[in-house]
Amino acid sequence: FYFRNKHRPFLLFVSLLHVHTPLITTEEFRGRSRHGLYGDNVEEMDWMVGRLLDVIDKEGLENTTLIYFASDHGGFLEAHRGNVQLGGWNGIYKGGKGMGGWEGGIRVPGIVRWPGVLPAGTVIDEPTSLMDIFPTVVHLAGGAVPQDRVIDGHTLLPLVQGTVQHSGHEFMFHYCGVFLHAVRWHQKDRGTTWKAHYATPVFQPEASGACSGRGICPCFGDGVTHHDPPLLFDLSQDPSETNPLSADTEPL
Repeated sequence: FYFRNKHRPFLLFVSLLHVHTPLITTEEFRGRSRHGLYGDNVEEMDWMVGRLLDVIDKEGLENTTLIYFASDHGGFLEAHRGNVQLGGWNGIYKGGKGMGGWEGGIRVPGIVRWPGVLPAGTVIDEPTSLMDIFPTVVHLAGGAVPQDRVIDGHTLLPLVQGTVQHSGHEFMFHYCGVFLHAVRWHQKDRGTTWKAHYATPVFQPEASGACSGRGICPCFGDGVTHHDPPLLFDLSQDPSETNPLSADTEPL
């Protein structure tokens, strides 16, 4: 691929099976990590991404190539083999894969690399979306996004280049399938991020943060609880979404 395209613009999209269950880990990487089969899978993914970066560097394309690495959902909490969890871990964030509202299912890291153009070692704590990839690529290619419809994404370039301080997403809508589960609002003048949950999955067991009895949390029906008024959280103070606000605790 790169031999054919290294002298002209190209887009390479790589959708890795790693680190998705079933954990397809080759013999060479089994037992490489201290974190079981899931850790081995991460190690192999890291090696695969490294091979791609090595080719970019070898061909002298690193200063003209934007690389964006991200996941499409949080860790899969229901994936177990015996007592061993196979699907990753979401840290302080509640919930996981398949949950359209809780942070553990939608908050994933993104890593951007473009030496000579983007400052190295910068951490940007702003909400972006995988929907932003489309307008970013169009922008880089010198094109224009369609004007005959609403485009939900925003180009990432001003944010990662530091020419703007805030994401273009004042609101973000979080769906589970076709059902709206939650909405976040970044109130920029206060530096606060509010999140309202209209529906949340019924965890099994209740304290587990997962739907172990079903294999993955459902988006509708008897597997979700509807909230009226919505559950409201201040993510800037409560990123684990453990303390829903009320008129008593948050008069505003």
